[in-house]
Amino acid sequence: MQKYLYLFRGGDARMAEMSPAEVEAHMDEWRVWMEGLAEKGQLIDGLPLKAEGKQVSKGGSVVTDGPFAEGAEIVGGYLMVNATSLEEATEMSKGCPILDAEDGHVEVRGIADM
Repeated sequence: MQKYLYLFRGGDARMAEMSPAEVEAHMDEWRVWMEGLAEKGQLIDGLPLKAEGKQVSKGGSVVTDGPFAEGAEIVGGYLMVNATSLEEATEMSKGCPILDAEDGHVEVRGIADM
């Protein structure tokens, strides 16, 4: 098995328009999807990310509030999964609830050994 990282982008506008009951139902979809991955031994870890953060640049001499990317480009969370190939990891990502949002994206990246 190899490790892959899912980076989640988008869906924030949709979430902002949901009622509390709709948000809870949507989060239940995430739980079901993640529990399915866990039951198959594919889920390693994953959590949503807070909106606030910092960006460090210029060799560490500049620290600014961030992120600054457009809303659909901001990474909102991640999962680490086990899969036999990039193709399998990509196929597994297709069940992600963020894809229900028009601007929802999952970036699938292999994790390199160091």
